[in-house]
Amino acid sequence: MKRQIAILGSTGSIGTQALEVIEEHSDLYEVYCLTANNKVELLAEQAHKFKPAAIVIANEARYDELKQLMSDMTDVKVYAGARALDEIVEAGPIDMVLTAMVGFAGLSPTIHAIKAHKTICLANKETLVVAGELICQLAMENHCSILPVDSEHSAIFQSLVGEDENPIDKILLTASGGPFRLKSMEEIAHVTKADALRHPTWDMGAKITIDSASMMNKGFEVIEAKWLFGVDAKQIQVLVHPQSIVHSAVQFMDGSVKAQLGVPDMRLPIQYAFSFPKRLPLSGDRLDLFAAQHLDFFEPDLKKFRCLAMAYEALNQGGNMPCIVNAANEIVNRAFLEDRCGFLQMGDIIEATMQRATFIQKPTYEDYLQSDAEARRIATELLKGRVNSEK
Repeated sequence: MKRQIAILGSTGSIGTQALEVIEEHSDLYEVYCLTANNKVELLAEQAHKFKPAAIVIANEARYDELKQLMSDMTDVKVYAGARALDEIVEAGPIDMVLTAMVGFAGLSPTIHAIKAHKTICLANKETLVVAGELICQLAMENHCSILPVDSEHSAIFQSLVGEDENPIDKILLTASGGPFRLKSMEEIAHVTKADALRHPTWDMGAKITIDSASMMNKGFEVIEAKWLFGVDAKQIQVLVHPQSIVHSAVQFMDGSVKAQLGVPDMRLPIQYAFSFPKRLPLSGDRLDLFAAQHLDFFEPDLKKFRCLAMAYEALNQGGNMPCIVNAANEIVNRAFLEDRCGFLQMGDIIEATMQRATFIQKPTYEDYLQSDAEARRIATELLKGRVNSEK
């Protein structure tokens, strides 16, 4: 029987590459459900090609448009809204849920999928950033596997396979350094969104690409690694590795280091999550270490990339602080993309939001929802205040 896969966020970078993997192994996998936020045309195109049982558009305002585009495919059920996302992942035939939605919106459907005992292929890092302790507890209670899809966390996961209970001494989490690695603070102060969107290695969506430029994305991956692999913040070391060949590594108590290397291709970690513990053939380029010539590693500049430092601070504080940071970051990231905020201002507003938002040491799910809303409100007010002061 083919494994039935639901893809949350099928029109994004991860979602489209996941469909390529499914198409390459159509004898093993089948799409049960596809979802998107706004891209109705692409969602309809994907539905016509892969013929899922259902599709969901999160933005209810686009429902009629999607229904019209799907009028010739009456076998595909069409739904809309956040509640539909929560309900579709609970469908009985689904074996795996790939959570490739971006941002806080991915938290609720992931929780519903865990409670429905689905295997989670996790590409939505905000789920663990916002509510890592809650998600890990739910996964344990529901005997649910969470398989990482981020290239770095997949590399760590692959390095740990076969190590059983051998304790981790240190996680070496690699980062490309983004487009501003070699720029000075003065230069970074004047960069544009076009500059920030030119990632030197990876082809990602706009939100994640901006987070990569500020290194907030790497900060979120530090928080995610803590929950996925049960380590402390002090055991996670970020290494700037411009070549993006060593995707991450693990150092063990005896000093041995195991790493996963490969060309920058997100289809590999996606496919490994689908096929674990097996490895399947994958078309595409192969790593040629002779062509690579050299591999460089540098310490990140935490003064220049304050967002990474703030992520560590949030992780050390614990409680709802990572949730606060994520919410503020989503606000300023969007503002920067819409030319309403400077690049360095993003860090200023996130830091100020951390100082003003209500801290909760032992948050519940409802607390996370309230903290997210409060932090977004504070960050929005701070953003408006800065814009008004500049006029």
